[in-house]
Formats: sequence, C-alpha cells, structure tokens
Amino acid sequence: KPKDTRLGVDVAGQVEAVGRNVTQFKPGDEVFGSCRGAFAEYACTPESALVSKPNNVTFEQAASVPVAAYSALQGLRDKGHIQPGQRVLINGAAGGVGTFAVQIAKSFGAHVTGVCSTTNVDMVRSIGADRVIDYTQEDFTKGTERYDLIFDCVGNHSLLACRRVLNPKGIYIGVGGPSGRWMIGPLASAITALVLSRFVNQKFVTFIAKRSKEDLTMMHDLMEAGKVTPVIDKRYRLSEVPEAIRYLEEGHARGKVVITLEVNNKT
Repeated sequence: KPKDTRLGVDVAGQVEAVGRNVTQFKPGDEVFGSCRGAFAEYACTPESALVSKPNNVTFEQAASVPVAAYSALQGLRDKGHIQPGQRVLINGAAGGVGTFAVQIAKSFGAHVTGVCSTTNVDMVRSIGADRVIDYTQEDFTKGTERYDLIFDCVGNHSLLACRRVLNPKGIYIGVGGPSGRWMIGPLASAITALVLSRFVNQKFVTFIAKRSKEDLTMMHDLMEAGKVTPVIDKRYRLSEVPEAIRYLEEGHARGKVVITLEVNNKT
C-alpha cells in the first residue's frame, strides 16, 4: 500500500456535514474543489477549497477540474498574459492539463493550435482547437508557423527548439516534462529557462500552480457558460484506484481519469 494514505486531491460530491463556522455551504449542496484524501467515501476540507458545482456538468466532470484547470488557467493568464487574437500552441493538447488549456485559451479569444497523437486529433479539434498537429507526422518546432505563446505540457523538445517557432517577444510556458525525469528534468528546464530569458527578448517560464478559490469560481463560470467541458477518458471504482494510477502513469490518458463511488447501486 502507499506510504501516503491521503491520496487524491481533486474532489466533487455532496456536502454531508459542515462545521459551526462554515457559512457558504450546507448539507446537501453539490460542490467541487480540492482536499487531501479524496480517494474515499468521505473527505474533509476547508470551505475555501470548494465552490458550487454547475448544474450542467456531472460530478465526474467537476471532480476532474481543479489541479489541471489551475495549471492551464494560471499558466496561460498569469504567466503567458494571453490576449485575444494571439496564436497559441498547446503541446500535449489531449492530456489532462492540455484539454483544459485548449478550451481556456479559446475562451480568451486566442487562435489555438493543439499538438497530439493521431488517435486524439478529432477529439482535440472537437474541444475547440483551430488547428491540430499530429506529432507522429509533423514536428511543430520545424514548421513555418510562429506563435505568441507556447504552452508545453510535455517537455519533449528543447527550449532552443521551441524558441525557433516563438515570435520575437513570444512566451514559452513549461508545465510538464517527460516521465522518468521526475525532479531533475523540471529543475534543469527551470534553470535553462531562467538563463535563456536573460539573453533573449523571448520569455521562458516554468511554474507550479496554486490553489485558488477565485480561479475555481472562474472555472465554474466557464463550465456553466458552456465554454469549458471536461474530457473524461476512463472511470474506475474506488476499489480500482491502483489500476487507475497505473493507467495514468503510462502517460497516454485522453483528458482525465476519475474515481467514482457506488452508493446504493448508483454511481
């Protein structure tokens, strides 16, 4: 069994009970947000970590939102300073963060190019990408297109290669890296980005997203307005959490993987 038994961060469900100082929610409210220990029938978290669930999304969809959406939203808006009309490339557009990044970038009025595998081209186009590059057929770093913003969820190209397709004052945002590199890869990328940014007009940024009630509320509004629809790849029962984690670690999930609870024979 895992050493850390408080597995799971994203959560959605119905409020069962509240503390005496809680004012925003009451038992029966449908909410989503984050906590430690979400792989459980019951979980406890501060009210500041939750917002109301939109009526037009399922619990499964809502549970897939927080961390991935924070990464996409904070990266594009706060680090990338995304603007309407900009040309934005999402590398890893079919993944958990990438599917949110495509839709969030479109909500800001950007022209979005998504990079993914052959099997995911239609899906990425269906969530709003204006152009989709199949990485098995084309290397975006060797193309003629130039981008104002590159949002990289994969980290499978060097920063120098990405720089080639950035506009003179473009911004590169790194939010992921190849599996197996763990801390060394992201640390090396962060150092390279810092050094490179000191010598060129382009900007290279790596970051870690932070929990934000305001950003969670923004995701509520985007989903309620139909501008963002979470993409669910697979669903696992609570007893199948180990299988779910193994599948996720393979690195080929389309969108998000969720854990569902069966209560009174209902999911």
